[in-house]
Amino acid sequence: MSTVSFKGRYTVKPAEATWRGSLCLSEWDMIGTITHVPTIYFYRPSQNWLTPADSIANTLKQSLSRALVPFYPLAGRLHWIGGGRLELNCNAMGVQFIEAEYDSKLDDFGVFSPSPKYNHLIPTVDYSLPIHDLPPLLVQLTTFSCGAICLSLTISHAVVDGQSALHFISEWARLARGEPLETVPFLDRKALRAGGPPIGLPRLDHSEFDQPPLLLGRSNNVEERKKKTTVSILKISKPQLEKLKEIANEERHSHIRSYTRYETLAGYVWRCSCKARKHSAEQPTALGVCVNSRSRMQPPLSRGYFGNATLDVMATSSAGELVTKPLGFAASRIREAIEKVTTEYVWSAIDYLKNQPDLTRFQGLHALGSDHGPFYGNPNLGVVSWLTLPIYGLDFGWGKEIYMGPGTLDDFDGDSLILPDDRRGDGSLLVALCFQAQHMDAFKQYFYGDIIETIE
Repeated sequence: MSTVSFKGRYTVKPAEATWRGSLCLSEWDMIGTITHVPTIYFYRPSQNWLTPADSIANTLKQSLSRALVPFYPLAGRLHWIGGGRLELNCNAMGVQFIEAEYDSKLDDFGVFSPSPKYNHLIPTVDYSLPIHDLPPLLVQLTTFSCGAICLSLTISHAVVDGQSALHFISEWARLARGEPLETVPFLDRKALRAGGPPIGLPRLDHSEFDQPPLLLGRSNNVEERKKKTTVSILKISKPQLEKLKEIANEERHSHIRSYTRYETLAGYVWRCSCKARKHSAEQPTALGVCVNSRSRMQPPLSRGYFGNATLDVMATSSAGELVTKPLGFAASRIREAIEKVTTEYVWSAIDYLKNQPDLTRFQGLHALGSDHGPFYGNPNLGVVSWLTLPIYGLDFGWGKEIYMGPGTLDDFDGDSLILPDDRRGDGSLLVALCFQAQHMDAFKQYFYGDIIETIE
């Protein structure tokens, strides 16, 4: 049986002195997922491979130290300040860098996909420790017996969102290649009124802060949280996706712009989930959509804004409407939720959260089986898009990765992710889905069966 042995654990600190002090976090930083989120990259040896093997680790550590100068919040530590609120102490304590060896070849590893088999390749975060003892960033470099490597990072979602995390990683790679920064991070979170009081704006409807619908006849979702889940990766080809988009847009009025890949595919996944879960027609259901507010605000946030600037909104419907009405209906419900996110909506939502005495109920920091925190499992789901993020092509000086993806998916029923299948390069997409094990086979049958019927 293959095993991973750990060669060393190091603390990498900024290469130069950085600003020190308490950085106020915005409300977006302190709600939703505030734990660490892993990503993973695999690289195969080539003629450009650095030798000896220590050169790779040294290159990564030295360039990481330089990257932590402009991106110094990642070298700090989070602190609770009461009421479920956090601040970031920029104290240059550094990030953790782990070196490991895997006594197996990369080709023996099997098909790449988010899986528990990655667990030993990803830094472990010990959440039994106080939050102020946890680095916001942990990195693990694992060398395979064939010389291939795996680079994994796990980054606190309370410090950055996906776009900011990828901004940091790409700039780190540029420094490793000996190039200058392309975009300096914008670190002033007061752009989203971090640390400021509410200002009494008119309150808009913010149903995203309410608990999503429950199964009919239930008073909570505790039992649904306890049920066994499994993860599957479902592929959809470009012709299949184009056909779905054509169907979704069939009854669209000419003055309405065409539904996007995300709106179409997320709507399709929503319909399939209702069928697989055998919902009654009257069952209310919600789909959580993660919306990037950076360019939706006027004026837009500064280029390189480093922090969380995304918010979750909910598309809602009855299962009967989703299943019986054309696909365009599901897409239109998602479009409606996304288009609510305007400048006024963002400021109103921030004011709403600032007026909350405690943010704990909005935070995803709770174990399975708990009845606290956001949960988009049965009868709901969340569909996150990575379609517009620059997730591929990370080159530290020895070529681009052969695979990149989320390290793991959460164990929560209903969590899903749509991302491009870059290995094919033909416009196909992947849906990474965590679903209750008892419903997964039925979901696959509807997902692929309905696509085949659609194209035929």
